[in-house]
Amino acid sequence: MRILIVDDEIPARKMLADAVREVFENAEIAEFGKVSQVIDFITANKSDIAFLDINMPAMNGIELSKRIKDANPATNIIFVTGYSEYKGIAMDVHASGYIMKPVTADKVREEIKYLRTPVENESNDEKRLLRVQCFGNFEVFTPDGKTVHFARSKAKELLAFLVYKRGTGCSLKDICGVLFESGEYDTKSKNYAQQLLTSLVKTLREIGAEKVLIK
Repeated sequence: MRILIVDDEIPARKMLADAVREVFENAEIAEFGKVSQVIDFITANKSDIAFLDINMPAMNGIELSKRIKDANPATNIIFVTGYSEYKGIAMDVHASGYIMKPVTADKVREEIKYLRTPVENESNDEKRLLRVQCFGNFEVFTPDGKTVHFARSKAKELLAFLVYKRGTGCSLKDICGVLFESGEYDTKSKNYAQQLLTSLVKTLREIGAEKVLIK
């Protein structure tokens, strides 16, 4: 599950993030203080729930919710604000919830009872093999939050490329074209790519996540 948190005020954003993490322990949470960052993020990433502050510079939460819905109509929008007069507008944009600040975990729990698009709040870490962070630096974590270390840095780049492909087909030639600056597809590059794939599989097997790769 992926959750967006957008608030330009750092203390309010931290309070909201802490409350959401208490409710959704295993969710991938992306925090933003600038609307421009959110626009870039949603073009490539789908989210299950977006908690949006309403009063923000450049673009308010109402307009941002429309942009998010255009990118992914299934996203549940929950507005977070210190003002009650926006409730009517929130209904007009078919929001899933409306939380008055200060935010608490109990308030979050109450609002998610009425999500327009149901989501599963995973409570069993066994359902998750890896947690991958794509925004900013590419990092891979085990379900308990430990960073995954790769024997070869290129093997980590290979996994990043496969994640970028989002489950679509990927050939050895595609891999060589992306990982190697020369872009050559000869016996030497194919053998090297196979070695990287073997190294990646070994790393994933060691942490019990080999099944994330489908060959």
